[in-house]
Amino acid sequence: MSRLSNLNLVARLVVEGFITGLHKSPYHGFSVEFAEHRQYMPGDDIKHIDWKVYGKTDRYFVKQFEEETNLKSYILLDTSASMGYASQEISKLQYSSYVSAALAYLMLKQRDAVGLATFAETMKTYLPPRSVNSYLTLILKELARTKSRAQTNISTTLHQMAERISRRGLVILFSDLFDDPQKVMSGLKHFRHKKHEVIVFHILDPMERSFNFKQDGLFEDMESGEKLATQPWHIRGEYRKLMAQFIDYYKRECLANRIDYVLMDTSERFDHALLHYLIKRKRIGG
Repeated sequence: MSRLSNLNLVARLVVEGFITGLHKSPYHGFSVEFAEHRQYMPGDDIKHIDWKVYGKTDRYFVKQFEEETNLKSYILLDTSASMGYASQEISKLQYSSYVSAALAYLMLKQRDAVGLATFAETMKTYLPPRSVNSYLTLILKELARTKSRAQTNISTTLHQMAERISRRGLVILFSDLFDDPQKVMSGLKHFRHKKHEVIVFHILDPMERSFNFKQDGLFEDMESGEKLATQPWHIRGEYRKLMAQFIDYYKRECLANRIDYVLMDTSERFDHALLHYLIKRKRIGG
């Protein structure tokens, strides 16, 4: 219950703070209207007119319903063991859960439908998209109980989801992408082949990017259990080179396939992801 309350609070504070910041920034043109109604149009059933709103505005508005949502979004959350790594206070999985909660809160307030899938070696849970505000509690409960475990098989879940989703939508992936990059890109391309829009949030820990460890140590692969005793300063240069190549591959391939790629680490503000979502949302007609 404590974890759930915390997620709810984080989601609300992040989104409300973000919206306040938008009005004070160059991005204030983005639409973040949280309308529960839309203007009456000829042909609408008059029984859906909200007469209380009419009494206040002298204009006709009808209540919006779930099937009228503009967009269906699917949040895919990697819960493999490597996502549990944390060099500071928050792990990659916790960070991704907080951002996912804030995105779900924002989407539902905008009357968009949002769903959630968690996966590691295979898909663990799947909540299909809904656009009712009460659905947020179900999503937060799932995020609150999520733990990092098992090995990674990102591509399998991506292909499964691409086949499952019939209507064109927005797919949002949170992962450290520690898997075979070519297989991961194959899964992402599957979504594009199906005409879905895709945002990849590549979540890393700051130490995974810098490898700025000061002392000799024993490093253990969180998924395979393989161990390596080494002097960090001795391999830091080569490590950073390989990490840069790893990141550049995803940047290049995502760009070539019109996939939005966003590199983030767990030291960044949560609302950085919300801005990228709104940019994407505006681009596809939100």
